[in-house]
Amino acid sequence: MILSDKTIIRMLEEKTLLIEPVEKAQIQPASVDIRLGNTFSVVEDSPSGIITMQNAIRYKTIQAEKYLLLPGQFVLATTQEYFVMPDNLTAFVEGRSSLGRMGLFIQNAGWVDPGFEGEITLELFNANRCAIELQSGRRVGQLVFAQLDEKALNPYKGKYQGQTGATGSRVFMDKETR
Repeated sequence: MILSDKTIIRMLEEKTLLIEPVEKAQIQPASVDIRLGNTFSVVEDSPSGIITMQNAIRYKTIQAEKYLLLPGQFVLATTQEYFVMPDNLTAFVEGRSSLGRMGLFIQNAGWVDPGFEGEITLELFNANRCAIELQSGRRVGQLVFAQLDEKALNPYKGKYQGQTGATGSRVFMDKETR
């Protein structure tokens, strides 16, 4: 079941769902707008020109109020908001249609697990032929919340728990593929 604005407001008031900072205007009929933070990370060039899943990837991270995303460029960014999800709630990250129509693709694997806590790292890609100026504080997407039928047996406690800033891939920490 997708949560309505009434339920989201009630959960925020009861502090069963935490979003900091959040303004009333961000709460939409069935979602909460997310805003772009001021941290951006780009993959540093590797000497071999190859990124592997077995080794840590090096990133250059900057803090800025504006970031110029060049055509065909990929950058990690973060939300301005910090989330604490209860064990019986999940969320889908959706980009804004108006930004998609500019050629800005926004993703984060699209999913926020029950029990997750932290800022959400966004993967941004400029599919346009022109540069796109990104500005901290601008609405870039929305979270759509869905209620689980019961609390998760194993809520999220993974390698991105508590993340802040544009957090790079930690795929090299996966145990199942080593």
